[in-house]
Amino acid sequence: MSVNPRLRWVSPRKWRLFSLPPAALAYVLVTDLVAVLVTVMASLHVSVSRTEWVWFAVLATASLLHLEAARSIERRREVAVEGVPYTNLKSLWVFTGVLLLPLPLVVALVVIAYGFCWARVYGQFVWHRKIFSAATFILASTCASAVLRAGGLESAPRVPVGPWSLVIVIAAAATWWLINYAMVVGAILLSSPEATARRALGDLSDQLVVAAALGLGIAVGALEASNPWVVPVLMVTVLALHRDLLLPQYQRQARTDDKTGLAAPTFWSQVVGAELRRAELVGGNVGVLMMDVDKFSEINNSYGHPAGDQALQAVVRVVRSEIRRGDLAARWGGDELAVVLPGTSSTELLSVGERIRLRLAHTPVSITHAKTGKTLVLDGIRVSMGAAVYPDSGVDTDRLVLAADAALLAAKEAGRNQICLATPSDNGATAPAADVIPSAIPLQARPLRRRTDIPS
Repeated sequence: MSVNPRLRWVSPRKWRLFSLPPAALAYVLVTDLVAVLVTVMASLHVSVSRTEWVWFAVLATASLLHLEAARSIERRREVAVEGVPYTNLKSLWVFTGVLLLPLPLVVALVVIAYGFCWARVYGQFVWHRKIFSAATFILASTCASAVLRAGGLESAPRVPVGPWSLVIVIAAAATWWLINYAMVVGAILLSSPEATARRALGDLSDQLVVAAALGLGIAVGALEASNPWVVPVLMVTVLALHRDLLLPQYQRQARTDDKTGLAAPTFWSQVVGAELRRAELVGGNVGVLMMDVDKFSEINNSYGHPAGDQALQAVVRVVRSEIRRGDLAARWGGDELAVVLPGTSSTELLSVGERIRLRLAHTPVSITHAKTGKTLVLDGIRVSMGAAVYPDSGVDTDRLVLAADAALLAAKEAGRNQICLATPSDNGATAPAADVIPSAIPLQARPLRRRTDIPS
């Protein structure tokens, strides 16, 4: 395995670390510095017993075996996760170390785990992110150790032997989780000003994975302190937990578009197919909307691609707020979105589309100019839409999408900023033409312009 690409020299001026917003840069550097200082201070007057060295060797070996066995899953999840807290099971071994080892050896355990992942799991990655993640592990472990000492568990092994010690250990585990989670969420919000708090928090149910890891860490710590030969048996449990909890998490993330959080096209098409089969059984309708941001390239060309991303996020927010819980929106490609609305007639479909179009046209959108860094406000975003309804416009996913796409093209050719409904087809064998719905075009498309400047 070649590591040359990871060791390629890059001038410090080109490090991605220094492309972070000033607040995020300061936050990351201070976190890393505090982690180093904590490690140095903890190492000044530490003595390690022979038993603790044995515990350290067992935990380090188990951690490496676990990461190696699960590396195919972790490599795919590493690619899929972006902009949300990255849930993993390194915390299991690190928190076990908090219960059994002095802090410097816990730090060594963190370094070994991340170093191994650098060599065997991660592909191309951003250095400052991994260093920051390791620093959050160190600081979370420091705070958890402080809780254990404050509760009277001064010397190792700090494992529960009664009700009170169990409460203290659980409090330490909760502290470890809270510190790590809060620091990661803070970094995401500071690094990505356009990120919403909801996205930065991630799926809170995923934090159950961390809770399971910390709980298992308590069990591993107790067993290693009393019956260390039983620990290898738990490796099967650990790997099963990793596969059953984290692989579905990866699969769930693979069904979504990273930039918008909407469904990915493949998953969306699968859902449309399932809804069509259901509609065939019950004799219902399925509506499909295809929408495209008018003159989206003008935003990218005039203000930069980050501004285009912000405009697209604004469209996504409006679409999500105007559709029902059972509807599903997807990013079809570029600035094109697709929405499936089960049980929707053509009249209802046009009503939903028009409501989205009007709201977008009258909702100011803040964007950041890539060159100047100033915040600008667009007076609204214009979209063109194509609508198609099962079974009138198509009897399968391909025909229905093709009909909606043809209607979208007709809306653009008719002047943009309007909705077109696909003409009903007799048998769905060919893609139908599209008719413009006059009642759906009370506004005319206007060039996007800057309404006002807001100091950044």
